[in-house]
Amino acid sequence: MGKRGRRRGHEALEAPEAAYTSPGGDVLVLRGAMTPATRHRYAAAAAGSPLSREDAWQRAVEFLFERLAVRWEIAGTEPITRQKDLLARYRFASADERRWIRDVLRDHLAEHFPDLAQP
Repeated sequence: MGKRGRRRGHEALEAPEAAYTSPGGDVLVLRGAMTPATRHRYAAAAAGSPLSREDAWQRAVEFLFERLAVRWEIAGTEPITRQKDLLARYRFASADERRWIRDVLRDHLAEHFPDLAQP
């Protein structure tokens, strides 16, 4: 039997998702799974340079957002779903939005990835 015949009836696995709603009504949807390679790269980003802990911390938060964000609905606008657009919007986020995202990422790690250090 060819490869096509063997694949029939099997659905691709999808990572679970979790949605978080801000006080202002924004919704951020994050993946509930990370590959071992992604976990290793996150640990390296979080460790960063001992000379610049602040830079390592900022990079770790951005890395998590980049890897975990699936969708971001902001104030009733069209949801952002493309990775490039999500990351661009994150970089453009206000201080309050970044604070909320950081808190969401911490909660998400605690629930889904308790073995990883929180940023």
